[in-house]
Amino acid sequence: MQTLTLDNGVEMPALGLGVFQTPPNETRAAVTAALDLGYRHIDTAAAYGNEREVGQAIRDSGVPREEIFVETKVWISDYGYDETLHGFDKSAAKLGVDRIDLLILHQALPSDFDRTLAAYRALEKLLADGKVRAIGVSNFMVDHLTALLDATSVVPAVNQLEIHPYFQQRAVLDFDDRHHILNQAWSPIGGITFYPGYGENRKSVLQDPVVIGIAEAHGKSPAQVLLRWGLQHGRSVIPKSTKRHRIAENIDVFDFELTADEMKALDGLETGRRGGPEPENVTLAAFGRAIPEA
Repeated sequence: MQTLTLDNGVEMPALGLGVFQTPPNETRAAVTAALDLGYRHIDTAAAYGNEREVGQAIRDSGVPREEIFVETKVWISDYGYDETLHGFDKSAAKLGVDRIDLLILHQALPSDFDRTLAAYRALEKLLADGKVRAIGVSNFMVDHLTALLDATSVVPAVNQLEIHPYFQQRAVLDFDDRHHILNQAWSPIGGITFYPGYGENRKSVLQDPVVIGIAEAHGKSPAQVLLRWGLQHGRSVIPKSTKRHRIAENIDVFDFELTADEMKALDGLETGRRGGPEPENVTLAAFGRAIPEA
């Protein structure tokens, strides 16, 4: 497994299992399969409603806790300094861990950015206290990141974004690269998982002739090509699946390399179409939901 070094020196497996939209009753089996197949990085979130099942699978796996990189996210309903500290307590209790490897803010809250800043300062406190090993953000655009860096002390280690050849967010990626923020793709094989209400009638990048042709040339699947593309760009990728054979396929991407021409061809597939809500439109009124206690 390839690893990436975050800006504070923490090492993170480059490829992990995501559990977005994975029902709780399927999460435990998916995480169990992933750990059995060699995954050592699991990404979940308070808003996914499956942190408890992730924790159960980790405890039952027999893999030492220190070998597994656990990442979760605080939802906007728990933003604010004290609220976010409590959000950590809820997530840690559900996961059954004393320390979380990477804790990130799930979205910017542009309509109440002071609350977002207070939440991030809580992450800084958790980092200083050793309760988390690294902190970061998700779905933060350049304006959000600029305002955050101007008002806080710790540069986010990670920005988790929708990134695949059809939607590359190059301005954000360039900003992150300049500030040593690792880009992590939450939709690295774009087209499998969309937010409800977004993009259901859209063609998947997995069906693109360019992707299929490259896959055939390497004897790999389109999904493997897309994951390899992200990895060769130096990003973290967290594909989601609940099927053991797909989970196995997604980790089998370290035995081939895309050529410069193939990378360029994939880079040229940009459509500019986002698969989820516009980050600027995220509000508590529209997206707020109570995160249950442990």
